[in-house]
Amino acid sequence: MTRFFNTAGPCVAADHYMLPPLSRLPDLRLFIERKQYFVIHAPRQTGKTTALQALARGLADEGRYAAAYVSAEVGGVYSGVSELGAAEAALLGAWTIGSRTLSQALRPPPWPSAEPGQRILAGLSAWAEHCPRPLVMLIDEIDALRDDVLISVLRQLRTGYSLRPDLFPWSIALVGLRDVRDYLVGEGEPRRQGTASPFNIKVRSLTLTNFTADDVAELYAQHHEQTGQAFEGAAVARAFQWSGGQPWLVNALAGEIIDHLRPDRAETITADDMDRAARILIERQDTHLDSLAARLREPRIRAVLEPMLAGESMEALAEDDRRFVLDLGLVRRVDGGGLQVANPIYREVIVRMLASGPQDSLPELSPTWLDGEGQLDSEALRDAFLAFWRQHGDALQASAPYHEVAAQLVLMAFLHRVVNGGGWIEREYAIGRGRIDLCLRLGNVTIAMELKVWRGKQRDPLASGLEQLDRYLDGLGLDTGWLVIFDQREQAGLTAERTRWERVDSPKGREITLVRA
Repeated sequence: MTRFFNTAGPCVAADHYMLPPLSRLPDLRLFIERKQYFVIHAPRQTGKTTALQALARGLADEGRYAAAYVSAEVGGVYSGVSELGAAEAALLGAWTIGSRTLSQALRPPPWPSAEPGQRILAGLSAWAEHCPRPLVMLIDEIDALRDDVLISVLRQLRTGYSLRPDLFPWSIALVGLRDVRDYLVGEGEPRRQGTASPFNIKVRSLTLTNFTADDVAELYAQHHEQTGQAFEGAAVARAFQWSGGQPWLVNALAGEIIDHLRPDRAETITADDMDRAARILIERQDTHLDSLAARLREPRIRAVLEPMLAGESMEALAEDDRRFVLDLGLVRRVDGGGLQVANPIYREVIVRMLASGPQDSLPELSPTWLDGEGQLDSEALRDAFLAFWRQHGDALQASAPYHEVAAQLVLMAFLHRVVNGGGWIEREYAIGRGRIDLCLRLGNVTIAMELKVWRGKQRDPLASGLEQLDRYLDGLGLDTGWLVIFDQREQAGLTAERTRWERVDSPKGREITLVRA
């Protein structure tokens, strides 16, 4: 059977191209040998389950430990104290099924009777005492548990810790999207409050890093070795650039190309192929991307992404909110600690999802921005936007989910209608820059835009915007561009009256289209 690039569930060496599953978690064996409890947290689709299952198989094959890979996901539907007994029963039932990968002698005995709030403690104690080998528990999806159920399970594990290894598991790994930190019950979900942790026995919190550029090259080389179809070096580099090394994206890009864009194994895969694949994933928003985007309205995620989109500072933002979004893999730290969206594909999907409300609310627009030959006319596009904004700008901003960047999202929705599948919009945004950069490409025309907002008690951002636009145009190699300033001051006046354009010169002498809206 020909192996393929997997984007659904754990990887299997016989079926999928894959890197050594434990290569990104090199210390696990040491923790287990020392009878330690530890945490592994990483975003979805990064290889956690693949690594855990490989670890469990490896430990079982060695014959020294009874290593059980189990999941806590079934307990996620319970939360309060009144549901604690039902949650524990569901967990123990799932763990009975999970233990079937072990030989009969290593499986748990019938779970003993115990009061709610003690059943995990009693059950694991009985299993460890019954098992002829040291018991290692690899508990996935631990952060699916909520509120009182999560707190109780963690406290039972902490209570049993002092009984190990004869009367409680030798080693336990708790695995999930987020680190298991200092939790208290509040506002319907575990919240970090700086109190004593219910799982303060952990020796370390580990995370799965993304693939490096060398990892991507090694993975893609497996396809070349098996089929003879090569990835150009530039294609591998472009895959790493688009994905940031996120494992699911690395696989999805290659899978899209070899299954659809370049199914002929005699054809070499190019950087252009990788660009096409990335844009297809963005347009299609497959399950992984859709599940990330679906969380954008959550308050803790919005608290991070909204100022990031607006280019504002995060000084007043709670550290736990920043760490929460980091743990989900939506953003990453760069440049000595600054935050950026994790990769260009996520960056594009996030904005498209946020602009989807305004885009769906757009009135029918006649493509007056196209000339008689169907080419983009930048001046006609400018006039079409001004007319659109005067008539619809205020109303459509109300449909945008992030208030601080509502005007920018409405403009992006308008531009999506302009390109309409025949062109492309590239975006850049990051904390502290006070702007969003856009590059619209349609046919032979490229238009670079700098978007800024003028709010109360601020100076007119014209001067800073022109300087920033010059730098953006330098990087694109363009001689002209647009600076769009959305005036959000109370004294700005009526939208229809203040919306206008004029020609201005940038500090480097470029002729700039200034749009005030």
